[in-house]
Order: sequence, then structure tokens, then C-alpha cells
Amino acid sequence: MDPRAIPLGDGKVNSSPRVGYVYSCNTIFRGGGARHVGDWIQGSSWDETRKIHVQGSVSWPQARLEVRIESGGRRIAGNGLPMSGTTGVFPVQRSDPAFQIDRNPNAIRSQELAVLLPVAPRFASQPFCVPMGPIGITVSGVLLFNALDDAGLDAVAHEVQDSCNGHPERRGRYHYHGPSPCIPGIGQPNTVVGFAFDGFPITGMIAADGREYTNADLDECHGRVDVLTLDGMVVRTYHYAMTREYPYTVSCFRAQPVRLEAETSSASDQPRMEPRGRPQGPQPPAEALQACQGRGLHTPCEFTSPRGDEIRGVCGEPVPNVVACMPMQRPRY
Repeated sequence: MDPRAIPLGDGKVNSSPRVGYVYSCNTIFRGGGARHVGDWIQGSSWDETRKIHVQGSVSWPQARLEVRIESGGRRIAGNGLPMSGTTGVFPVQRSDPAFQIDRNPNAIRSQELAVLLPVAPRFASQPFCVPMGPIGITVSGVLLFNALDDAGLDAVAHEVQDSCNGHPERRGRYHYHGPSPCIPGIGQPNTVVGFAFDGFPITGMIAADGREYTNADLDECHGRVDVLTLDGMVVRTYHYAMTREYPYTVSCFRAQPVRLEAETSSASDQPRMEPRGRPQGPQPPAEALQACQGRGLHTPCEFTSPRGDEIRGVCGEPVPNVVACMPMQRPRY
């Protein structure tokens, strides 16, 4: 893949699995992301060698990550800060050339993150869509988001990230949308660099034969079956792979995904937390709430709305801390 002519991923969002596309749980996007198109984007491709980065080199000595096997699961816990590499200065400063393209106003904030993943995930009969927000976590302790920005466009191409290809979102969660040179093992053949939230491992950009992975090597979820070293053992397993081209990483889940068990800001972030009591904003109907009782995020669901419409969708969080059935197309309740 020529880094000076990487195909742009804009428009490659699908409502079902497809090679080279993101199978997204979201079909309605907020229209955020970068304010302007950088000059490294030309027509249907972009030049990685010309793209600017957010300035700065901030170290995070308080970064923490723990991975252990317990009760048949892989427990990963940390504070979301990078164990390796540095970050840029966020919010983006006015003096930074990146400010003219992508005025990211968010500060990086320590988070309490925990997830229990299956050690031996099983293929589902059909792949699951990926949500906006976290879809996995890397061995550097940084969360992995899908390839889309808030506008539903190619985040890696459009958004201006730091030299480690990371940036924070509005809750302060520092994250990657694709490969980062700061993830240990990213350039080593078939080396595990993280885990998707369905439990399958994610490897770096290099295949066993030393070539860079491309979409042609991978299935519709951006993965394949290979021999890897996992937990100190040589095993043959399915894994997702990172690539230089869109969709960069996990584009759908091959197994049932799980959600973060804990996701709270550190004590210094308390003023930004949601107030206790009834969540703010419009609430989904009771039928949508009941449809997701006992179900995990991103699982298929259906219900009959108060207007009598048959609604099908996936379980999500339409408002903070509320799990309800969210239709693929927004209805009028």
C-alpha cells in the first residue's frame, strides 16, 4: 500500500458486513469531526506522508494496565492512558497548525476501565455491528474506536491526531481509530497488539510472511485465521488485523461482544460526570427498554412502538446509562 495514495474510506459504511466497509450500528451521524479538509486529502485518496499531527510530547507516568486470566475470562483493567509513547497537547492550542483543521477542544482524562473478555470466543451465526465509541483495547492501554468520525467519515484520514495517531473525545477518552506506531509489536509479524470486545485478538500490520496486510487478505470483519502466539502458547485462531487502508481495524464483531464493566472518570473529572438520578434528555419508550432487558450492547432486538410500528435494531445507549433497543433508522415514538 503506497502511503502517498491511500484510498479514502468516506461513504464506506454499511448496514451489513462487507469487505472494506464498516458494519456500523449507527446510520445517523452528528456531523462533527474536523472543521476543514486537510490538503493531504486529494480526491478519492490521501497522503499519509503529508498529514500533520497535533504538536507536543506529553508523558503519562501514571498510566496503568493489567491483563490477567481468571474464571475462564481475560480481565483487562486500566485507566485508559498510554503505557508507551507520548501524546500531543490537548485541547489543541491556537498556535498549533492543527488548530486550523481540527480544533479538538477535549482534554485527555484518566478513566477507570475494566472488561472481562472470553478467552475462547465462539463465532456467532452472523457478525455483529460495531458501535461508535470503544470496540477494543490495545496492549498500550489505549482504547480502540472504529474507523469513523462523528460525521461518519474516514477518521484516520480527516481528523488530526498526535504523532501516535491518538486523540481524546468529549469524555476525555484517549483512543486510536487505527494503527499507531506507539503500540508495542505493531510492526512485528502476527503479533498480538490488542483485543476486540468480542474476545478475539488483534494483530499488527505485518503478516507472517513479512508483508503488510491489506483488505484483500482479510474477511468482511477485517480478520482471518492464523497461527499466533497467545498467552505464551502457539495456537491457531481467528484474529483481526490492523491495516494502512480503511477500515484499519475491526469492522464488525465475529463473536458476541461485551461492554466495559467500568467506565468512570477519575476524581478530578467529577464536574463533567452526569448528575445522579433520572438521565437527562428524551427517554426511550418502555417497550424499547424492555426489549433489551438482560441483553448486552449491540445485540439484535425488536419491539412494537406505542404507535404500533414494528421496530428492529440493536441494544445501545440512547442516553447515558440507559440501555434500550435502538432502531437502525430513527422512528417517531
